[in-house]
Amino acid sequence: MAKEAESMIIPLLRDMRGEMDRRFEEMRAEFADVRQRLDKIESSQKTIRQALTADTMMSKFVTGDFEERIFELERKVEALTKGR
Repeated sequence: MAKEAESMIIPLLRDMRGEMDRRFEEMRAEFADVRQRLDKIESSQKTIRQALTADTMMSKFVTGDFEERIFELERKVEALTKGR
């Protein structure tokens, strides 16, 4: 009887090892999928950040251009009022 139990242990351990290996492979595949999805999200965030930066720079450029025009107009108005 003890001999039968011993002869069952090795096959049982092999089955367990095979099952564990299969489960670990499934987990590796799941983690690879999650990593891929996170990479896509990070790439999208980078694109959004770049778009926001470009928009901010464009706004600053336009605002600076307006300020420069207003300054020139104020200078001309001041020159006209002093000439009176």
